[in-house]
Amino acid sequence: MRSTATPNLLQPLPPISISPRNPSLLAHNSLSNPPKRTLDITCASKRSPDDYHATLKTLNSRGRRPRKSLGQHYMLNAEINEQLVASANVEEGDLVLEIGPGTGSLTNVLIDAGAIVLAIEKDAHMAALVRERFADTNRFKVLQEDFIKCHIRSHMLSMLESMGSLSEKTRHAKVVANIPFNISTDVIKQLLPMGDIFSEIVLLLQDETALRLVESSLRTSEYRLINIFVNFYSDPEYKFKVPRSNFFPQPNVDAAVVKFKLKQAVNYPAVSSTKSFFSMVVSSLSTTSCF
Repeated sequence: MRSTATPNLLQPLPPISISPRNPSLLAHNSLSNPPKRTLDITCASKRSPDDYHATLKTLNSRGRRPRKSLGQHYMLNAEINEQLVASANVEEGDLVLEIGPGTGSLTNVLIDAGAIVLAIEKDAHMAALVRERFADTNRFKVLQEDFIKCHIRSHMLSMLESMGSLSEKTRHAKVVANIPFNISTDVIKQLLPMGDIFSEIVLLLQDETALRLVESSLRTSEYRLINIFVNFYSDPEYKFKVPRSNFFPQPNVDAAVVKFKLKQAVNYPAVSSTKSFFSMVVSSLSTTSCF
């Protein structure tokens, strides 16, 4: 990516035209039958993919620049977003959690695939941007929260209940996200034990981190508590590498996509207590940084 091209691309745009119709994502039944909540979903028309120019122009429309403190690096390649969604086998009617939607380029692909998307965005400006961008569909809801601090289980259970999915034992949500590299371990630690909520988690991570997480050999010195944690709760798979040139601004490292197929509690390793097991592992590993 040539930085000299950026000023020409970042030109003022006319206001985005948004339909006045902005239905709520959650629709309740009539008062005569209040116990069960339902989600009213309508089909969305195919949207134009986000490419290099579209993403930068979207940022410029709000006068935004990526914030280093939030680890913001925006995807410029629509094909990568397509591959992310394909890796999670997203189908019509799937509930998908997205962490840090940014300009909504990945969100756009998820909605086109038929997903109902719950997005968590820490940046208030970007949350407002995607809320406005997808105001014409009831397949999208964004919460302006810090994912590391939010009660994601409560949010997901509420969404699944609204979709009428709690009675379907095989119904699970998915996670598809291009997350900031600096919170990847925290995200993994929070999501992987939630096999009762999610079936698959597809994350775009730093390539070095991705390779380390899927390493299964106990004989390597790099095998740490995080590896034991990952394999305890999931079956990880390295999907593909994403060169750093696909991001704006360009990071100093390449990225990669990892798919975690979450295990159900009955399939966890046979231990008397999960907490005691990990306490024992921490004590036995001669490392000052377990995660």
